[in-house]
Amino acid sequence: MSMLREEVDVWRGLESQAAALDELASLGIEEGDDSLLETVSAELAEASAELDRLEFGLLLSGPYDDRNAILALHAGAGGVEAQDWAAMLMRMYLRWSEGRGYGCEVFDTSPGDEAGIKSAVIQISGSHAYGHLKVERGTHRLVRLSPFDRDHARHTSFALVEALPEAEEGSDVHIGPDDLRIEAFKAGGAGGQSVQKNSTAVRITHLPTGIKASCQNERSQHQNKEIAMRILTARLAEREMAERAEAMALIKGEHVSPQWSNQIRSYVLHPYKMVKDHRTDFETADAEGVLDGGLDELIKASLTSTVGRSSD
Repeated sequence: MSMLREEVDVWRGLESQAAALDELASLGIEEGDDSLLETVSAELAEASAELDRLEFGLLLSGPYDDRNAILALHAGAGGVEAQDWAAMLMRMYLRWSEGRGYGCEVFDTSPGDEAGIKSAVIQISGSHAYGHLKVERGTHRLVRLSPFDRDHARHTSFALVEALPEAEEGSDVHIGPDDLRIEAFKAGGAGGQSVQKNSTAVRITHLPTGIKASCQNERSQHQNKEIAMRILTARLAEREMAERAEAMALIKGEHVSPQWSNQIRSYVLHPYKMVKDHRTDFETADAEGVLDGGLDELIKASLTSTVGRSSD
């Protein structure tokens, strides 16, 4: 309740500021006082920027938007090309998070055959992390000259991004005592002394749905089990959200695309440089900047396009 009261106070304060600036502008015009009008102009710019910030905040008002985010990345078909692309996406999200001062933690990774990753799960912690990153859900396409092809030919690669809100234990989903199968196995590694001799990695299967989560990055089985459980709970919460969205879509007569067929964005590095979001048609020629974490404008465009539609 106190947070809502504070939010109302901010909006009312902005309203009062606008009214005061209107009166001040009228006075400056009547008296022909240019210095007063300059002051009004400067304060108006500040008020406008604050209004933009508040309006953007309204886009992050979904039921889970204030949560931390869990991103699961999966390389598509294409071997090392797709695996390298998945690693590039993981770096992009980690750089974006660091730029915003968010916390980042790599929960689990499955290394690629020669380079990159087959899959990874990362948690991004910060104010409205999920609210921002939920629009990243879907298939991402990369077009570039391959650094792995002897002929240096152009390749197209795909990777899937899942965006999950961090679940609140005991409140979002109910997991019965007999609903889980927990298995321990030896964590994979690069070989040599880094190979785990004990079965510290953990895989948890939710038997009613078949949804799985695993973790092998931590040294102890207890830590891996705890993280795998957090990932599983997030997946179950996301499943419930998806079921509600599908039910609502059926009522509205809308079509909900499967994730892999839902290509949301293209990143082109050859023969020209461009990143284009296919949902909003927003595009930028600064492909390197985007891949280095410059996602804010793409995210803002995607969130803005959802105004008037049901929220996640």
